[in-house]
Amino acid sequence: MKRNDLVFIFIIILLLLPFFLIREVYSAYVSFNALHGMIMSFIKFALLATLGEVIALRIRKDKYNEPGFGILPRALVWGFLGLTIKAAFAIFSTGTPVFAEYLGLNGAISVMKGELCWLKILVAFCISAAMNITYAPVMMTFHKITDMHILQTGGTLKGLFRPIPFAKIFNRINWDVQWNFVFKKTIPIFWIPAHTVTFLLPADFQVLFAAMLSVALGLLLAIAGMKSAPTTA
Repeated sequence: MKRNDLVFIFIIILLLLPFFLIREVYSAYVSFNALHGMIMSFIKFALLATLGEVIALRIRKDKYNEPGFGILPRALVWGFLGLTIKAAFAIFSTGTPVFAEYLGLNGAISVMKGELCWLKILVAFCISAAMNITYAPVMMTFHKITDMHILQTGGTLKGLFRPIPFAKIFNRINWDVQWNFVFKKTIPIFWIPAHTVTFLLPADFQVLFAAMLSVALGLLLAIAGMKSAPTTA
């Protein structure tokens, strides 16, 4: 481990420690998140998911940034995606239990407000599966397109806001990696189980857990980008 790694880890710990050690800081965070959930989702994913990509760059190239990587454009994209993720959580956590009851799973709505039981685990799994099978592939593909656009425009803010040639980039995606790694492996093996746990947690802890998962989200998608780099450059 190099000196810059120790500095990086120290800075991350220093930033996160107050939320765990100082009750007032954590309470203020929870309160602001409850009142301004969308704003916090933007900030949370902009910071933490981008952190995952920075860590992935360190693993790949032994550095945390490089010309053309575009940390700020990536953060803006992740902030926007954070808004859609927040919306997806609200939509699927509300709609899936209603649909489950419509299909005959009695108690699917009320059980999510009660104590942990097998029915609650089943409903949480259904919520996670519905969200990750329908919403997640679209979100992940959009992220891949914007990621390639950022690289192709030199990682600048000005480049980010140029018109994105969606059709052209879509055809250049390495679909072998996108399908066989991002979709087929990370969704059923990691994301569906991880978000099942998320929907079982109390609302306050869901916020923290989703924040931690956003680091893994950025890291996994960045690793997928590494796998496809030779064919999409």
